[in-house]
Order: sequence, then C-alpha cells, then structure tokens
Amino acid sequence: MSAALTLPYVWATASAPPLHCEATQAAPGGYAFYRRRTEGLLRRYLQASLAVGRVPSVVPDMTLRGRATNCRRKNFEDIVIFTIDVEKCLRRLAADELRLVVKIAIQEFMFIEAAAQTGMDVRTVARCYGKALDRLTEEFLKRNLLDFSR
Repeated sequence: MSAALTLPYVWATASAPPLHCEATQAAPGGYAFYRRRTEGLLRRYLQASLAVGRVPSVVPDMTLRGRATNCRRKNFEDIVIFTIDVEKCLRRLAADELRLVVKIAIQEFMFIEAAAQTGMDVRTVARCYGKALDRLTEEFLKRNLLDFSR
C-alpha cells in the first residue's frame, strides 16, 4: 500500500528564510493599547522637527504627504527638546525596526507598500512593525513623552 494513500496531507519541510526583524519577547503589560498614541507622537515629531528647521535624521529620503493641523506649540526650546528626546528613543531601535517605523508611521506608507520596498512579506511587516512600536512605546513611557491630555 502506498504511503500517499494513507496520509491525508504531505507536509513539505524546508528551512525558513531568516526574518529581518529581531525576535523580542512580548511585554508583560502589553503596549498594543498605546500604539495609536505612539503613531500620533511620531507625526507630531515630524511636524515639530520641520517647524524647527531640522530635517528628521531618521528620514533619509523626504517623500512625505501633506497634512494640516492646528496643534499649539509651546515655545522654540520645548520643541527642540521634544525632537531631540524622540530622536534618542528612535536610535534605540534596531535598523530594520527603525526603517519600518519611518516608512509606516512617519512617511505614512501602507503595509503592502512597505513590504514591497523592504522585500518582506506583508504579515512579517505587520508583526515586526507592531513589535517595533511596542519597543518605541516602552521608551516613550520611560522618558514620559506620551501625554494623555489630548
């Protein structure tokens, strides 16, 4: 009797290609709740750094979409301190995580577009982007950058 007739499925095995993002353990409290706030903070960082006159150091090619806002700024010194603090937090990410955060959160690419540009699968991009946002949220919470007044 043939083995193909007795087995309902034949599973192919091969070594999986290495992922581009680092495997990190899940945060104990879970930072998924803060992801929208973190993305909003990154958008404010982009606007603040452009208002200061500095091109964000994490954006190598400036292809940005326009957005109008009436967000109140405090003063010039506060904006400079804010941009420097966010840049310090962004530097703590791995290179692949930073690239995904820049493409999706700051440059506002969709997951499909980011996957095509980075050469990853869409699900891998979504998973790695979520992990990167969680790590970034943790850094923002350590430095008290996330405010909940808005």
